[in-house]
Amino acid sequence: MTDFPKDIFTEPQGYSLNTLENLGPFTGMAGIWEGTRGMDRKPKADGPKNQAYVEHIELQPIDPQTNGPQLFYGLRYHSHITKPDQVKTYHDQVGYWLWEPASGTIIHTLTIPRGMTTMALGKSGANAKQFELHAKEGDPCAGISSNAFLDYAFKTVEFHIQVSINTDGTWSYEQDTVLKIQNQADLFHHIDKNTLHQIGEATPNPLAR
Repeated sequence: MTDFPKDIFTEPQGYSLNTLENLGPFTGMAGIWEGTRGMDRKPKADGPKNQAYVEHIELQPIDPQTNGPQLFYGLRYHSHITKPDQVKTYHDQVGYWLWEPASGTIIHTLTIPRGMTTMALGKSGANAKQFELHAKEGDPCAGISSNAFLDYAFKTVEFHIQVSINTDGTWSYEQDTVLKIQNQADLFHHIDKNTLHQIGEATPNPLAR
């Protein structure tokens, strides 16, 4: 929403309880997915390094969410990433993809167990097959928060992610985490990208079962 109502308490009535039918641009993302050809461009002491990775991600629909008159449909996700042929976790991430039909607002939240959380915002049509979300240091609505060490040594100043829903039933993403690294003059673009293939169906949200 951009034009907020005077009544900030009354919740909407009569909306659909079936999240899978109301995901808008996220429709092609619900389910369980695997990507075996991920690529991560990360910073190292001797310069950037490209690292292949394998990703397992589950995105399950949640019940509709309201903030007074505001209504969201969305997916709760967990992404677990390893290096090829390894068991040790390379990256772990949880969060939500949220869609507000009334305004076309899309939200992506992410939290990682290294002491960092981000909320990125964007706009999209309900039938879009590609969309982008952005976050920036200091933005009160689409911002970034890191623990003290990361803020000192590898400060994230921007975050961008582009998602494409592909005609072959897959979906892809490319994200850019822009870092200000201690004692380096230039910003570093930490790039991650992968294409996900479905290996399992989504479970309907509790109210729709």
